[in-house]
Amino acid sequence: MADMLTKFPRRRTVLLASLLAVGMTATACSAPGEDRSSTQKSDAAVKTELGTDPITLEMYAETGFPLAKALADEFSKQHSNVTFNIREDQFTVIVENAPRVMASDNSPDIIRLPTMVDLVKDDLLKNLDPYFTAYGWDKFPASQLMQLRVGENTRGTGSLYGMGLGYSVTGVFYNKKLASQIGMTQPPATVAEFEELLAKAKAGGVQPIMQFNKNTAGINFPHQALQNQFGDPTQVADWIFQKPGATFDTPAALKATQTIQKWAQAGYFTKDANALDYAGMVGEFQKGNGLFMFNGDWESANLDKSMPGNVGFFLFPTESPGGKHVAMSAPNTFGVSAKAKNPDAAAYFLNWVHTNAKAREISVTVGGSSPGGPSDLPVPSAAPNTVLAETLKASQQLGAENGAVDFTANATGGIFAAAITPEMQKLIAGQQTPEGYVKAVQAEYQKELSR
Repeated sequence: MADMLTKFPRRRTVLLASLLAVGMTATACSAPGEDRSSTQKSDAAVKTELGTDPITLEMYAETGFPLAKALADEFSKQHSNVTFNIREDQFTVIVENAPRVMASDNSPDIIRLPTMVDLVKDDLLKNLDPYFTAYGWDKFPASQLMQLRVGENTRGTGSLYGMGLGYSVTGVFYNKKLASQIGMTQPPATVAEFEELLAKAKAGGVQPIMQFNKNTAGINFPHQALQNQFGDPTQVADWIFQKPGATFDTPAALKATQTIQKWAQAGYFTKDANALDYAGMVGEFQKGNGLFMFNGDWESANLDKSMPGNVGFFLFPTESPGGKHVAMSAPNTFGVSAKAKNPDAAAYFLNWVHTNAKAREISVTVGGSSPGGPSDLPVPSAAPNTVLAETLKASQQLGAENGAVDFTANATGGIFAAAITPEMQKLIAGQQTPEGYVKAVQAEYQKELSR
């Protein structure tokens, strides 16, 4: 999933052709005000020409998300000397494998990044500052790349270590026929209205929420959606970015966990949620077996094909009427391994993803996400009356409200697999308390930061 997944100002044109025409070797320098305190030093020079020699780019991507392969296929179509060897795994497997795989002699050139701080600390990720300069990525909105920067043991400042293959927004998909069946005529405006709809669905024999919780904690989507509204989202961002003194053990996190427990006890999640994986969730939703599904815009194109005209999307509502929307929104982050055999070609690909017209179209139509990139490059349009059009509109709304936050699952390299997932599964099964959940997540966080 998207990094369990700040973007959206629109893009400025830097034609790929003009970049290639430069054909130069660029000396790295810092962006204005940039913190250069990260552990790995940037290379002195990089090449921005792809050349004509045969190249095989090794890519390690996430299972179930076709965007990476679609972009790789189009890139090879446009550049016949480049082929891709793509390995895919579940997100939790990538979390566990990334340090070992990237330290090996067969390290991938391009890798889906679960988190970055530990990988940077261990010198496993390539510093992209030279490419930032060479390709003119200073023309990208600074906020778009903020989550991809790592400074002294923290994120949000410092050198650039990743780029997005699409910049996603999360929210709630809903089945329009089931919504009409329970009297829902428009998306809820507040959390209370959303809960009223959950109760109406349950009373009417409609499964309120179809949400996975096997392998990875899909119920962390609604949990963080609630947490974002019940407190200051800046506190959530500080914790994710490992700011000194930040904690997960807050009243907002506790209230969110109590609400999730209440929803589970009321039957708003399926009884087998802990046995339902991501693909199973999407499949059940497509069959009409759930009113709501918390997910990201990467499913938009798929849902438009499988449920044409029957799916809507909205940003999770605010706690108070007229409040600011806050949503998990992050790049589908990929980086270049420090031991990559073809780092310049990998960076060329990452630049192409953001600036090539066809690549940007694929990011929208296949990935369902904003393509990112320079501010005045147009975002490819979606067909009217589609859920893809709704998710793109939602991403623009979120950007206008400055309400994007990263995923709590990205706070550390192991927090999702070691704490959030198992403790959320216990909570749903009635084997963990809300108080115990927040304390267990914070304890694992502190343990990982102390290493």
